[in-house]
Amino acid sequence: MSTFMGTVRNHFDAVANHVLGQLAEGEAATLNLSAEDTLYVRFNANRVRQNTDVQQMGLSLQLQSQGRTVEQSCTLGGLQEADQALLTDVLNACRAEVQVLDVDPNQVPIVNHGSSSEEFPGDLVAPQNLVPAILESAAGCDLAGLYAGGVVIRANRNSAGQSHWFATESFFLDYSLYDGPKAAKGSYAGARWDAQQWAANIARTRDLLGKLKRPTVNVQPGQYRTYLAPRAFADVLGMMGWNALSAAAWKQGRSPFKKLVEREAKFSLLLSFGENFGLALTPRFNSLGEVSDSQLPLMEAGELRSLLVNSRTAKEYGLTGNAAGEGEAPRSLDVACGTLAEADILKAIGTGLYLSNVHYLNWSDPVSARVTGMTRYACFWVENGEIVGPINDLRWDESLYDALGTKLLALTNWADIDPACETYYTRALGGSRVPGALVEGWTFTL
Repeated sequence: MSTFMGTVRNHFDAVANHVLGQLAEGEAATLNLSAEDTLYVRFNANRVRQNTDVQQMGLSLQLQSQGRTVEQSCTLGGLQEADQALLTDVLNACRAEVQVLDVDPNQVPIVNHGSSSEEFPGDLVAPQNLVPAILESAAGCDLAGLYAGGVVIRANRNSAGQSHWFATESFFLDYSLYDGPKAAKGSYAGARWDAQQWAANIARTRDLLGKLKRPTVNVQPGQYRTYLAPRAFADVLGMMGWNALSAAAWKQGRSPFKKLVEREAKFSLLLSFGENFGLALTPRFNSLGEVSDSQLPLMEAGELRSLLVNSRTAKEYGLTGNAAGEGEAPRSLDVACGTLAEADILKAIGTGLYLSNVHYLNWSDPVSARVTGMTRYACFWVENGEIVGPINDLRWDESLYDALGTKLLALTNWADIDPACETYYTRALGGSRVPGALVEGWTFTL
């Protein structure tokens, strides 16, 4: 077990016991811990641009009193006496704030949702060996990117006796290979560094970069058979986290999947997905300490099985909760594979487009679940099952009712992990496992 894991666990228990022991009659509290011990290394021009080690612990305290709820956060320093004094100050600040709030009619009471403990140790490259492990396979390339690897922790305690602990040791390498202004993007992530897998990964990205040297094809707006590689398809499916699968958004009339929920529309029989916490990308418990099932089916063979429902939504609208997070977005989405083999992708496209990445996604018409975005990085025009050349960036605009419905032709027989790569304030958890998708008549507008 990582020394950092043990140190943080002992420290969290000590400060939690201290502050929870100070609660007065009629008060209840929940504590949520976020901690990391991460090595960050930025690369540019196949050289190290910046590297740093980050150890940090952040804690939020939610206080319930007199039918009101208030939450405040702080950064722990790691010294027990100082952090206990700090949390006493935070608790008193919450007590002062709760006096001026209105009663919350949909307050979810703090109760004991049980206890859990999960740790997923990894096998990462030793820090002193990391740079050569990455750059030797990238020799001769103009590589730019970010490596982040180490321990990430989430923990939860409350005054009703609840206790949850989640710790994982993993890494991601989010990178691009450049040829002047052109770039091919790749990523490599997991819990165990494998030199052969990394070499194969960057070799695929090199191959895409080489194809970018071919003459650019001027593709006109229109509808084309289009293959979305797993990273591109993951970004498209990521829009489901923007209200589409939220029970609150549906009840409030904001859900792009309203027709799907109310059985006015279906998706393709090829499409099945759900939450899979067995991927070890994020803890099963949410900020309330509610524990989700290991697997939560959301869609099976094109039919919606469940929306994501947190306890506040359940109380407000008389629904049954399923331990969803506060934002009611997928945390560990797992999409079932299909039958399309990698060797058959270009043949299956025939004449059309191969998209390795997309970006700038947004709802263009939420009522019809219409999404707009741009192509990005290594995207190609394909004719007669052969890549002709790269394309200029194109704006696309497509309804998910169509793209995930009658237009969905095939899914690949393998899937890639697409981990959360956000590092604002702290290293994010979560992500998805998604196959590639072949879609008929994907609509390009500009």
